[in-house]
Amino acid sequence: MEGERVRVLVIEDDENVRRAIRLTCESGGYAVSELSGGAPAVERVASLHPDIVLLDLMLPDVSGFDVCRELRRRGERMPIVILSAKSEEIDVVLGLEIGADDYVQKPFRPRELLARIAVHLRKARERGGVPAPPGGPPLSFRGLSVDVGARRVSRLGGEVALTHTEFDILACLATHAGQVVSRQRIMDAVWGPGHPLDMRVIDVHIRNLRRKIEDDPARPHFILAVPGVGYRFAGVRTAEVTG
Repeated sequence: MEGERVRVLVIEDDENVRRAIRLTCESGGYAVSELSGGAPAVERVASLHPDIVLLDLMLPDVSGFDVCRELRRRGERMPIVILSAKSEEIDVVLGLEIGADDYVQKPFRPRELLARIAVHLRKARERGGVPAPPGGPPLSFRGLSVDVGARRVSRLGGEVALTHTEFDILACLATHAGQVVSRQRIMDAVWGPGHPLDMRVIDVHIRNLRRKIEDDPARPHFILAVPGVGYRFAGVRTAEVTG
């Protein structure tokens, strides 16, 4: 809402890291709430209504994985950004698979953290109904509809719950249906040029998308891999078939 400060919830057990994040976020004009453990996090999210969650994976009580999984199970749609050490790279992949949108590696650079927060807040505002640039009619592909302007996806008439990042990847592929889209192009479109992202993270999000939109994720119809390059969205728009 206009005039309200954006609310950031930081769930991190290291007091020094938590303080650094708080000061960084406050320098960006955000209101910050802090938790040092995961046990109270789910209920606090319900009462605080944060606009974005910054979540450490290695918490002393309940793991960040459990927190992320439970928030998504309850239908919470705010962006979740994992805070991770380099040694936890495999854990980051698992975090993305259970619903996190992105990750920031510790130690982080304040400007990078603020930039990452801004990107996800913009996506969340667009999904929440803030007018987006005209995107034309929804893209329809044999039972799958991708409404880029409204940031909504439906399959066989029912809405598909995607994270903000999953939607952006799907929109990037669907708007270039039939074309091979490189991982680098996906990264630039979704995270922005120069983002220090491990390209394997894109593959994780693709696996998640397939589970949600494909009849058989192991034998995908829509999102096809192009080895050594990237992906191709193979769906044919129904408007092109029916005229």
